[in-house]
Amino acid sequence: MTRKILLLWVGLFSTFSGLSQTGYDLEVAVDTTKMRIGEKIEYILQVKADSTAQITFSEQPFFAPFEVLEESPIDTLRAQSHYLFTKKYALIQFDSGAYWLPPQKVMINGFSKISDSLLIQVANVPVDTLKQKLFDIKPIAVVAQNFDALTQSIIYGVLAVLLLVGLIYVFFFAKKRREERMKKLPPFERAIEELKALEAVTPSLQEEYKQFYSRLTDVVRRYLEEEAKITALESTTDELLLKLKALKESGQLELERETIKNLKTVLQTADLVKFARSTPEFGTTAKDRELVEGVVIETKEALPEPTPEEIREREEYRLLLAKNRRKKQLQWGFSSLGILIILSLGIAIRIYGFYPVRDTLMGYPTIKLKNKEWITSQYGTPPVKISTPEVLRRVKTEKGGALRFSSGDYDASLFIDLVFTQKPPKKEGENAPSKEDQEAQQKEKIQELINNIISDFQSRGAVNILIKEEAITTLSGIPALKIFGTLDYPKKGKNNRVRCNYITHVFDFEQGGINLTLLYEKEDRYGELIEKRVMDSFELIKEL
Repeated sequence: MTRKILLLWVGLFSTFSGLSQTGYDLEVAVDTTKMRIGEKIEYILQVKADSTAQITFSEQPFFAPFEVLEESPIDTLRAQSHYLFTKKYALIQFDSGAYWLPPQKVMINGFSKISDSLLIQVANVPVDTLKQKLFDIKPIAVVAQNFDALTQSIIYGVLAVLLLVGLIYVFFFAKKRREERMKKLPPFERAIEELKALEAVTPSLQEEYKQFYSRLTDVVRRYLEEEAKITALESTTDELLLKLKALKESGQLELERETIKNLKTVLQTADLVKFARSTPEFGTTAKDRELVEGVVIETKEALPEPTPEEIREREEYRLLLAKNRRKKQLQWGFSSLGILIILSLGIAIRIYGFYPVRDTLMGYPTIKLKNKEWITSQYGTPPVKISTPEVLRRVKTEKGGALRFSSGDYDASLFIDLVFTQKPPKKEGENAPSKEDQEAQQKEKIQELINNIISDFQSRGAVNILIKEEAITTLSGIPALKIFGTLDYPKKGKNNRVRCNYITHVFDFEQGGINLTLLYEKEDRYGELIEKRVMDSFELIKEL
């Protein structure tokens, strides 16, 4: 039994020993151990392991009394024969004093590994209002007028006016046109359409009944006056009926007695409603409308047959109406399409902004490059991975010269140039230069590089070259020297030289150097966005 326990302890020790001796290391670090109240510090957990390791960071880490502002996703980086798994946290503390950052647990292949604890000094921020100098009120700063906002306001105002005009046209002018079209119709067709319109009217109040019967009697009176040539509009009910009976007896209008009787019923009901404020029974309005429709149809049938000349005139009139109808349909179609396009543009401008919409419609060169699907490729030595709107093509150089890849040229809307240079091998027995010599050599090298850039620009016809420089670090953590500025370049097809921005990022490595240059017009609104995206994608591929 004792032997089994001993073997078990030996096995466990071997396991943990293997965990630490096979490259599975856990390191912890902070960017500073001394901070002030309210400052942010960065807490870093890093695991060194091979590619087969299963690494799990705590989902709910405990940092009390510190608070977690944010945490980054796990970053994996290949370093020689192993991988580095990094997790970062942004922490903050609002009380002064000395605090221990508690250890954190990380699971590696199912085994837990505990980090070291760290002591953080949190200092107060001294504030002495008596010793603080007082300064005069700053003058009003002159701010350049925001023409983009003004332009958008004008566009929205124009769209609102157009929409209002469209609504006015629909509710007023369209109604007027409809009335004019009704007037141009033949009397019978016009009367039938007006009666069909009354079919949808269901009055409930006395005033509504009055309006209904006024429209109903006007339809039949106007039809009789236009077709039967009877002065019906100016006649009373009794006078109109006497005129119809006289025409029937003379044989000029062969109406049935039942038809005249139905018309008499409707006219008398209408008189009671209009003058005696009577309210008919439910369903009477629909019945009276049908009676009037029957009177109109029977009157049409009772009229003498039209002559060939009248038939021809009516056919010509019908064709004219059909032509006008098609014309108006086209007008309505184009008007609706125009309103739809305007509304779509307004919505698009509201969502995406004025300039992106305008530049997309006008085919702005660089917005096409910005919005297209970019290509990610590997280039040169030391190998780098970079994303660009178009693939960089190898440029032939002199034998033994630099390795070069480019997209576009100086006359294009966007020029990208990627150059790889090789450093000469160190001579045997050559002593390493001192720190002062290294700094001097570095300054000399930068100046030489700037001179080469200027010479290259000048050889292409560029003038008014302005140069700035600054040290930067890429998104992937690679230090670089940024050389940038403006120049005037004589582009083809342009009368005058075009003001352009240029940016050259210089990367220095043991094997050699990399120069990444971008050139675009200064007024280009998308050049900086493209440049940032290109640089954010720049990544050095470390070889095994």
